Amino acid sequence: MSASFDWLGTLVYAVSPWIVLIREIPWTVVLLQLLIALCAAVVVHRVGTSILLRLTASLPFSRRLVQYGHRAGGVAVFLLAAQIILRNAPANLWGLDAALHLNALCLISALTWLGVRCVRAIAYAIIERYPADTPDNLQARRVQTQTKVLARSAMVLIVLIGAGAALMTLPLLRQIGTSLLASAGVAGLVVGFAAKPVLGNLLAGMQIALTQPIRLDDVVIVQNEWGQVEEITGTYVVVRLWDRRSMVVPLQWFIENPFQNWTKTAADLLGSVLIWVDYRMPLEPLRRQAERACRDAPEWDGRLCLTQVVEAGEHAMQLRVLVSAGDATRLWDLRCRVREGLIDFVQREFPEYLPRLRAELAEHHEGQRPADSP
Repeated sequence: MSASFDWLGTLVYAVSPWIVLIREIPWTVVLLQLLIALCAAVVVHRVGTSILLRLTASLPFSRRLVQYGHRAGGVAVFLLAAQIILRNAPANLWGLDAALHLNALCLISALTWLGVRCVRAIAYAIIERYPADTPDNLQARRVQTQTKVLARSAMVLIVLIGAGAALMTLPLLRQIGTSLLASAGVAGLVVGFAAKPVLGNLLAGMQIALTQPIRLDDVVIVQNEWGQVEEITGTYVVVRLWDRRSMVVPLQWFIENPFQNWTKTAADLLGSVLIWVDYRMPLEPLRRQAERACRDAPEWDGRLCLTQVVEAGEHAMQLRVLVSAGDATRLWDLRCRVREGLIDFVQREFPEYLPRLRAELAEHHEGQRPADSP
């Protein structure tokens, strides 16, 4: 028993100078507490994340929140613990105010990061719930457009709030803001005029998200260019044109200018195929050929195939074949296929009834006057 007490006394005697040294050196105790808090935060983060991922395996929104926000949440928890430790440190500790201010800035940044990641997680969970790779994707495109535009607006707002909160912790900026408070009206007008394009696009994005004149993958004609809406950001819209070019249009342009949206209410469309033939061309064989071409075309949705004479010109008549397809891309291919089939049919079966220009030549003999001459 005495041997064990001697060993314990030797250990206390050996450690006591280090304890005294730690207490005498500034920041040593605080740094030790921060190190313990960091280790505890890492352990809690890893264990808690694995547990939450298992618990939310069947919950898409909660699972996305854990997947997207666990890192930012872990950093925020550690910085919050560090803030508590620093506030409980001795007031006369050198550099404590600067450390508190720096930790507060980091905590605001971590909370801003966490807010942005949570908004993005909710947005991606909604987009996964409404996939747009289905044939009838009107509702999915509507939901995805609203989700992406509103999520970007919310993330911009969170970043602005975080940046404003971080800047307000600086005493110099608070003093400048107080001194400029008297001229806030004039400054507000100047900033308003300067930021008019940015604010206009931001408000236009909110309006587009709520009223939805355009959606993702909508087929539109903008400034006489045909294309599909590929991306809607917080300030502009990217329209992928038919020849793979990208047209970047400000959001506000869609609010202030007219444009064509071919898929506003539904993706299915009607298209026309125009062909000129001679007046002697029988219509019934051509009508049957148009129906046969539609039936053989995989792009035809089976709704409409109507052949009509829509124009009677001076030298020929114009036929219109009205066809239907599930979307704009299929409709374009269907129109080309039907047009090629009709031209081939007329050339093969009725080549003499192609449009032609008739002229009549009158032959006059020498010394004979025309009948209408005086």
